[in-house]
Amino acid sequence: MPFSGPIEDRLAIRELLDIYADAVNQRDTELWASTWAEDSSWKLPVIPGMENVSGKDNIVNAWQTGMSMFPFIFMAFNVGGIEVNGDTAKVRSYASEVGTTLEGVEIRPRGQYDDQLIKVDGQWLFKERIFHSMYGE
Repeated sequence: MPFSGPIEDRLAIRELLDIYADAVNQRDTELWASTWAEDSSWKLPVIPGMENVSGKDNIVNAWQTGMSMFPFIFMAFNVGGIEVNGDTAKVRSYASEVGTTLEGVEIRPRGQYDDQLIKVDGQWLFKERIFHSMYGE
C-alpha cells in the first residue's frame, strides 16, 4: 500500500493513530471514543465477543470491557501505508502492545490493522478497523 494524497491529510491520519494509542496508554475513554465515527465497526477476532462490533457506543462499551481485563497495557503504532482519496482513506498500521492480565500474565501481541477512515467536519475518524493477529496473545 503506497502513501498517497495530501500531506496534510496524511499527517492528520498519523496523529489520529497517535491519539488512539495515547488514549489506550492513558486509559482515556473519552479521548479514545473521539477517534471513531458514529456508524463505525471494529473487528477484533482475537477477543471473544469482539469479533464484529458495530456502532460507536457499542465499540466504546466493548473497549471499556476489554480494558478492564488488563491492569497494564501499552500500545504503539507503525504506519505501513496511507491512501487518501478525498474524504476517505485506507490505512495499514502495525500495533505493538505489551500488557498484563488480571492473573498477572504478561502478553506481547503484535498485529496489523486495516482501516477505513472518513473525514467528518475536517476531522479524520475510524469508520472500520480490522485487526489481524501476527504474533502473541
